Amino acid sequence: MKFSAITLLALLTGASAFVPTSKLSGGFGQTRMQKATALAAVVGVVGATGAVGKEVVGCLEQRNFPVDKLRIFGSARSAGSTVSTKFGDVTVELFDQASAKECDVCFLAVSGDFALEHAREISKDCIVIDNSSAFRYEDDVPLVIPEINGKTCKGKKLIANPNCTTAIGLMGLSPLMKKFGAKRVLMSTYQASSGAGQEGMDELKAGSIQVTSGEREFGKSDHKHFTSPLPFNVIPHIDKFQENGYTKEEMKVTWETRKICEMADDFPVSCTAVRIPTFRAHSETIVLETTEKVDVKAAQELLAKSPGVKLVDDIANNKYPMPLTATGQYDVEVGRVRRSEAFGDYGLEFFVSGDQLLRGAALNAVLVAEECVKNGDL
Repeated sequence: MKFSAITLLALLTGASAFVPTSKLSGGFGQTRMQKATALAAVVGVVGATGAVGKEVVGCLEQRNFPVDKLRIFGSARSAGSTVSTKFGDVTVELFDQASAKECDVCFLAVSGDFALEHAREISKDCIVIDNSSAFRYEDDVPLVIPEINGKTCKGKKLIANPNCTTAIGLMGLSPLMKKFGAKRVLMSTYQASSGAGQEGMDELKAGSIQVTSGEREFGKSDHKHFTSPLPFNVIPHIDKFQENGYTKEEMKVTWETRKICEMADDFPVSCTAVRIPTFRAHSETIVLETTEKVDVKAAQELLAKSPGVKLVDDIANNKYPMPLTATGQYDVEVGRVRRSEAFGDYGLEFFVSGDQLLRGAALNAVLVAEECVKNGDL
């Protein structure tokens, strides 16, 4: 039994090996890519050796993005190494602004400080899609989930990716708000260790082995990246606490939901963010108070046909969204759709799970680039 658990841990950390399936619209078929030479782009990825950067390259490959040449930029430590891709073996270049500006589109999978230092300068000459939080709240920078507000990309050279929690939640929430209206949103998130990067996953794996092997007592495993040991525990603390008692992670959901959905600055959105001992895929409970009377069946039918959403809602057969099934998938699973007992006929409650390294980061960034192709900016 112990061996099976440890083996499962090892398998889950290799989730990037999954080949995602999706009903997402778009993508570029091989024939179209070969014929549309005018669309062939020089694509740069900064931070391609990190967790999100690797997934960006994977999404470019899997969705047949029209790449004429792939350039990968890194630090002095990774420069000179070779990365094997569908587009050929790529030698990692030492990053500098001049080289990055030679690209048609450049993905930044790096820290906010790095983005603040370089993104605006690079965007003078190429489209920059930034995965950090550096520019999400800037008025002149669109914060984009293409299925929701892709039109805001048009004419913009610097585009921000949302927080992974926001991106996953809004895939299920946005269609329902458009159909039934919205008075307030309440959200609780259950976020995987990979939200803290590869180091977070490594800490969970090592700590779980320490406890299951008997090396350490429960609650005594090593922890550096989380405020408490994560194995067999949940921690209601992600990011720094703010003056209002919420964490910054929780406030990101509030701020970004308002911006992406074009809501008023005081629209009531509230979130509690919790770290849980899974490797990959964030989950969320979302409660929506509506302005229109809800119809659960109509809500399910709407979600079933929404791009980027997979309705998993068969409680008779114990089918519902879970990190186990959402991991490695492009689509966000949505289920447990029901009338809210708190808000009655004017409320819906549902559960979502989505791979935050894909839908919450890399895939969303590549979809933004596809939007730029469609609108003629690329």
